[in-house]
Amino acid sequence: MIGPYEFDSIYAGECSRLMAGLPDGCIDLTVTSPPYDNLRTYNGYTFNFEAIAQQLWRVTKPGGVVVWIVGDETKDFGESLTSFRQALFFQAIGFSIETMIYQKDRLTATGNQQLYLQCFEYMFVLFKGKPKTINPLKDRKNIAGMSNGFGDRLPDGSKKLERYAIQEFGKRMNIWKVNPHSDGLHPAPFPEALARDHILSWSNPGDLVLDPMCGSGTTCKMAKENGRRWLGFDISPEYVELARRRVEGGRVPFPLFAEVMP
Repeated sequence: MIGPYEFDSIYAGECSRLMAGLPDGCIDLTVTSPPYDNLRTYNGYTFNFEAIAQQLWRVTKPGGVVVWIVGDETKDFGESLTSFRQALFFQAIGFSIETMIYQKDRLTATGNQQLYLQCFEYMFVLFKGKPKTINPLKDRKNIAGMSNGFGDRLPDGSKKLERYAIQEFGKRMNIWKVNPHSDGLHPAPFPEALARDHILSWSNPGDLVLDPMCGSGTTCKMAKENGRRWLGFDISPEYVELARRRVEGGRVPFPLFAEVMP
């Protein structure tokens, strides 16, 4: 048990109120993607950002991490910049922030179509003090380098160039290209690879991973598959049903329920 909740479970309810039942400093990692402005109605539910942010600060362990993946609504020729205001609020309550980018590797029709096409979202990585876990993914193909040698010069007087050895793969950059997907069961499904890679980067096996707005349960599913304990909350009972089925490996019928879209 963790507070009133069973480990490895998903609960229905408004997440700031559910998080209030958790003890201080109990979560190693949160990976979540909140609703973006008014881009999705999520069956009419809304969320109280400041209350959620303050609860995230309280329940995160010293050295723990929150990954907050968010975008902005565009109207006419201007972005809402809600994501920026959220980042500044997180900083004001004590988090340090590393900004990363989730680049969608296929076209998505968002933003003002008269402007350049939008293909990314922000990934704000929030640290509560010095992070206790950093496991950088090393899957960026390196190329061999050349350097000036310090030995004999060539006949023309120039320094001899020598090839230096490097590892085959280096650390990934802070822009992650991931293929978004839609299963028709949730208006903004979270790519499994994105959740998995953050879980691997900022936690270790046995750590407790939270998604307070877990939607269709991707973070919980990836935490389970990678040997972490996990806990999910969602305000929608329909999404909780969907998430439980996904995490448990059960068959999810299509469509599970009708989603209200703007």
